[in-house]
Amino acid sequence: MIQQHLLGARSEGTGTHFGVWSDKAREVRLRWTDPTTSATREVDLSSSPTNSRVYEVVAEQVRPGMLYEFLLDGVSAVDPYARSLPGGVHGPAEVVAPLKIRVHEKRAIKLDRGEVFYELHVGTFTSEGTFASAVARLDGLAKLGVTVIELMPVAAFAGRRGWGYDGVGLFAPFAGYGTAQDLSSLVDTAHGIGLSVVLDVVYNHLGPDGNYLPRFSDEYFASNRESPWGKAPAFAKTAFRQLVLDNARYWLEEVGFDGLRLDATHELEPGGNPHILDELAGVARGCVPPAVLIAEDDRNDPRATLSHGVDGVWSDDFHHAVHVLLTSERDGYYGGYSGQLTELARVIERGHLYEGQVFPPTGSRRGQPVGNVPRQRLIYSLQNHDQVGNRAFGERLDQLCDRRQLCAVTALLLALPATPMLFMGQEHGARTPFLYFTDHVGDLGSAVAAGRRQQFADFAAFRDAAEVPDPQAESTFLRSKLTWEQDGDLLALHRDALMLRRDDAVLGRASQVQAGVESSVLWVLSTSNEGRRLIVLNPNAEVTLDRIAGVAPSECQLLLTTDSALRAESSFKLPSHSCAIFAVAEARAGA
Repeated sequence: MIQQHLLGARSEGTGTHFGVWSDKAREVRLRWTDPTTSATREVDLSSSPTNSRVYEVVAEQVRPGMLYEFLLDGVSAVDPYARSLPGGVHGPAEVVAPLKIRVHEKRAIKLDRGEVFYELHVGTFTSEGTFASAVARLDGLAKLGVTVIELMPVAAFAGRRGWGYDGVGLFAPFAGYGTAQDLSSLVDTAHGIGLSVVLDVVYNHLGPDGNYLPRFSDEYFASNRESPWGKAPAFAKTAFRQLVLDNARYWLEEVGFDGLRLDATHELEPGGNPHILDELAGVARGCVPPAVLIAEDDRNDPRATLSHGVDGVWSDDFHHAVHVLLTSERDGYYGGYSGQLTELARVIERGHLYEGQVFPPTGSRRGQPVGNVPRQRLIYSLQNHDQVGNRAFGERLDQLCDRRQLCAVTALLLALPATPMLFMGQEHGARTPFLYFTDHVGDLGSAVAAGRRQQFADFAAFRDAAEVPDPQAESTFLRSKLTWEQDGDLLALHRDALMLRRDDAVLGRASQVQAGVESSVLWVLSTSNEGRRLIVLNPNAEVTLDRIAGVAPSECQLLLTTDSALRAESSFKLPSHSCAIFAVAEARAGA
């Protein structure tokens, strides 16, 4: 492996050290420009005495703020380790000063203590769409009860707007959001008010525009394997593996993140030897305090992913089961879900639904049993960037169902042992859509839009191309900007439920969960050494029951309800579209 500090541009007291790794170039030169004078100079890089494929030079005249690029056998190439790309992914890169020392201690993420995640897209979270403007909203999230902020990818991507999953400058924050120092300051501010911060990273592919890695080496990508997004990284070889590990260290150690969310880890296969996830876990464990890794993995086999040292896994079965229950939509992958309460009960009790059964939309078997994996290591959500943004019109759940239903499933989500994640604006009933938006040049933009419609051809809303918002239009991006007009009742429900989750000895910490259905009512019993909690969800008409899950009303103390008409006296009277959470008294000896 190559020492990390040898690559990229590192500002030092006597100038700037530049390092390049290439097994293709016979000559490597550095070209730099002083933007204050427009003066440009070039200098040769020499082979390192410890590695003939590493080329180095210390340029004493180069200071932070100056721009640079590498010339490989006379052809310009953007530094893969660039910390700043102020003009975009095609360069030139900018030399940056070392990041300021952070003021606040990092906050360790411990999934077993009841964490609450909040996913946001920096460019649409505020009207300004910057790291600096996002800082002003952090205190409100902390007071709400959120404990972990999860940023969608910020690595530099082509164009002026995008989701971030087509990044190519892995070390350079997208210039439209701000600088690496702005990002580090956001993370440090979050730590100061008790929040942890996770960054979504994409290591399974690079974007289609601005990828200069092939100019440095043919070893970065597999010659015989494609991913859904183009050439697949070659993790069996050193080049891409080192880039990824260095990048993880940069975000976690230098910028200060507390964890990484790994996009589509099923597309990291084959992961090389040792598996790239094992090595990423080693990087995370080496941080002080240890950082966490959260995986998104389509295989529905959390034990396999966690065996590599990953800490948590997104679990879509909960979202899909709830979504079909509330909306009756069966398009695309929703065709694998019935919308029955018994199905949701199975997801909650077993962790997810598919454990090797045939998945109807594909006709193939999917998943493996969760087994004894603690439920806190599964990330559940009602909304996230995929499930909102991959709709043709970007509708949020509250636009698709009755508001009382939304409140009921919100209380359910926040009371389950699985780790909950909110999507930006969900807590206050945001009405703005979250659409798919891009800014690609020329035919690439049209090709991406056409490919997206093909990808979701099984969804009826995508079939009329004329009606689907154009991802390339700036208006599509602007419509996705979050507005902050608040539904006070919904916000209060989130605050009350999250406060209960934080303070209760069982909710969010249960070691055992049982679930079932009685008279069209879903019940969940969560148990820990501290006691039992009964969660009751009634998505149908009002019903009265003498007992639920063998528990009588006299054994229950009401902790939270979404409908004040609920009664639990001689019997349970459950209003339609409601959810309630009860503490269950321990049975007395001899009773």
